[in-house]
Amino acid sequence: TRTRRAIELLCARGATRIIHLGDVGSEAVLDHLAGLDSTVVFGNGDDPRNLRVYAEHLGIHVAHPAAIIEVKTASRSVRLGITHGHLVEEVARLFREKVDILLHGHTHEIRDDQIGPTRVMNPGALTRASRYTALLLDPATGSAEWIDIDDAG
Repeated sequence: TRTRRAIELLCARGATRIIHLGDVGSEAVLDHLAGLDSTVVFGNGDDPRNLRVYAEHLGIHVAHPAAIIEVKTASRSVRLGITHGHLVEEVARLFREKVDILLHGHTHEIRDDQIGPTRVMNPGALTRASRYTALLLDPATGSAEWIDIDDAG
């Protein structure tokens, strides 16, 4: 599946944590995150009640509907805001909290914009997109690489 392939490619490039920004769709997608340092929020197409129970059973950190993740680097702490993006009040709250980087899904389109002091990024999507992509982000340097995901391999 594209989910499995995305995780393989991200890990091969050095990813140490996987953040799924919603539109999980099914328990099968969560199975791919089991055993990894992973965090998930749910999208507007997800059933958060059932998926939350299953994700927690697998040891996946559920941060629905939004969370701030502090990443300690050698020189500073980077605050990542994560949410699916369909709940306007959660997006606004993350901006008020002055996160350094706001990561969201929902639109299924790649995004990398600066809004005031906040960098706003979308990894794209693995479903319902013209191009299937995942984002490899190094919070310490701000380096970002969008990886094209195919079903090969």
